[in-house]
Amino acid sequence: MSPPSTYIDVEGRRVQCCHYDVPIRNESTLVFLHEGLGSTAAWRDFPQTLSARTLRAGFSYSRFGYGDSAAAQLPRPVRFMHDEAEQVLPKVLEQSGIGSSILIGHSDGASIALIHTGAAVDSNVRALVLIAPHVFVEDVTVGGIQSIRRRYLHEDLRCKLARLHVRDVDHSFFGWCDVWLSPQFRDWDIQAYAERVDVPVLLIQGDADEYGTARQLDAIAQRVRGPVEQRIVPGAGHAPHLTHPQVVDDVVDFLQSNIV
Repeated sequence: MSPPSTYIDVEGRRVQCCHYDVPIRNESTLVFLHEGLGSTAAWRDFPQTLSARTLRAGFSYSRFGYGDSAAAQLPRPVRFMHDEAEQVLPKVLEQSGIGSSILIGHSDGASIALIHTGAAVDSNVRALVLIAPHVFVEDVTVGGIQSIRRRYLHEDLRCKLARLHVRDVDHSFFGWCDVWLSPQFRDWDIQAYAERVDVPVLLIQGDADEYGTARQLDAIAQRVRGPVEQRIVPGAGHAPHLTHPQVVDDVVDFLQSNIV
């Protein structure tokens, strides 16, 4: 069970946050950035487990339009992840009293973490853990989102997602789905941001990911300037951190090897 939510005000709108505290803290806070249909609750017990294993405080928040945060402004622009990384995330971290951080992003959250660090918005990021990141649009990604849209409209996915997005699940789903499936989004590409990342990076992806391939990891690994490690998780889909306990071990080992 996740700790109780707290709330901050960013740009005049409410943001749902969650703090994962441990008795003994190392310096840098683990900051968890959720996927395109996620929220603080979507992480399940992964943040608590990782915080306890690393003796680092953890923090997550639900972006606008998700969880119990205020609604997003729709339709989302093609640069919505840039806006989050460069404008909203710095304010969330500042208001939450977070300085030195290790950004742990999943899917869209991983892309936001990469943009934030590559744009040099702040100099407090010590490392990146990117789970199923996207840096360009693949056909498999578009096909996967088209499939999940059909499930949302015709199966029980809407009911499942309503547990994560208590304000307006349709707003959460279509706000994300519509921009990813728009023709304008096919040219979205953030590979240039990786070229300006000089902190240690851990890249994780399941080999059965229905939304992306290892080409995404290779593109990042070829461009970042800091130490980089890749982990392909056999049999895992788009959320290997929720299905394969070895991912926690991988992250712990990476942080112990790269962060003093």
